[in-house]
Amino acid sequence: MNRISKERDRLLAAAARVYGSALTLTAIVCFLLPHAFASTGREIAVVALLFFALLGFLYLRVSSGIWWIIGIDAFAVAALIVAGTEVASHGTSTSVALAYGVGLIAGGSIAGVAIMLGTTGPRMLLYVVTAAISLAGLIIPDIKTEYKFHSITLGVAGWVLCTVLALWLGRIVPQAMRRIANMSDAYRAERVASETEARRRQGARLLHDTVLATLTLLAHSGVGVGEASLREQAGEDAALLRQLRMGFTPNPAASGEYKLRPVEESTLGNTLESVKQRFRRMGLEVTWHGKGQVLLPSDTLDAFLLALSESLENVRRHSGVGEAHVTITDDDQSVRAMVTDDGVGFSIDQIAPGRLGFSESIVARLRDVGGDARLFSAPGSGTTVVLEVPK
Repeated sequence: MNRISKERDRLLAAAARVYGSALTLTAIVCFLLPHAFASTGREIAVVALLFFALLGFLYLRVSSGIWWIIGIDAFAVAALIVAGTEVASHGTSTSVALAYGVGLIAGGSIAGVAIMLGTTGPRMLLYVVTAAISLAGLIIPDIKTEYKFHSITLGVAGWVLCTVLALWLGRIVPQAMRRIANMSDAYRAERVASETEARRRQGARLLHDTVLATLTLLAHSGVGVGEASLREQAGEDAALLRQLRMGFTPNPAASGEYKLRPVEESTLGNTLESVKQRFRRMGLEVTWHGKGQVLLPSDTLDAFLLALSESLENVRRHSGVGEAHVTITDDDQSVRAMVTDDGVGFSIDQIAPGRLGFSESIVARLRDVGGDARLFSAPGSGTTVVLEVPK
């Protein structure tokens, strides 16, 4: 059941609970008024039956099910029958409290659960049956007093009100939920556009502050800057670009310099999250499984993460799905990542020899650091890539 259906059913249950409880309690009060019943035994029976119906309404929830609704109706119908026999036996001497109480049972206690009965299957059948019983319980007893019209009017008005309320809630709630969803989508699109523009402007500033500045010095043959300083600056730019390619976010200081993670040795667990966030921004949800922290040398970590990123990029571009699973495992000698998706897959034998994306960007990169990669796929069965590097 989707969210819209859940919200609709929750409101229908709440409306039935409030309406049914209020009118059932009012009916009990009417029957407890002095001289409402000539027979004390019938009065006790009707009040007891309505009390159990009231408890049913108070505990009515979306998860209550059809049998809970049938139970409430059974107590209410039984109360209507007993009260109807009292009316039939007294005719013109029927009290106003008894007449109004009968109308409240039919239009409140029985009609209240109709709010939850919907328009299909057994619930619709229960709606028709209970409506017929309610009207019969109002018309058949021989009420030859001035209150007969009032009793029937109460019952019919209650059924009309409950039916209209159920149809209105069933129609208006899905519309409201869809409008809220559309507003959420518009807000999400605006937020993504704002974040994209902010990243673009940050990237432009970053490029201006680092690489372009270094290239300008090189274009002017490093005039005014020593060779060692120029070499050091170029090395910092290269390290920064490597961090950005792996998904890190640069942290500019007030001086205009950018703080970088040390490259001698890095923790794999600290870098996987940045890769995950980067692909989430591009529309691919990545779910991680397995090891949370693995220590790798800098060059091995770089190759491993770049190969992993290339594998996820292939999923994003070619799989036709929006989710990938990455399982990280390790032993004493190596670290492995298994990238899987449930996409369209492909036949490995049909890969053109000129396509070097997997062999160069993934396999060759890992073999340069002593690792390897394997690819498994078939049309309609998704794709699995296994990456392995030594510790």
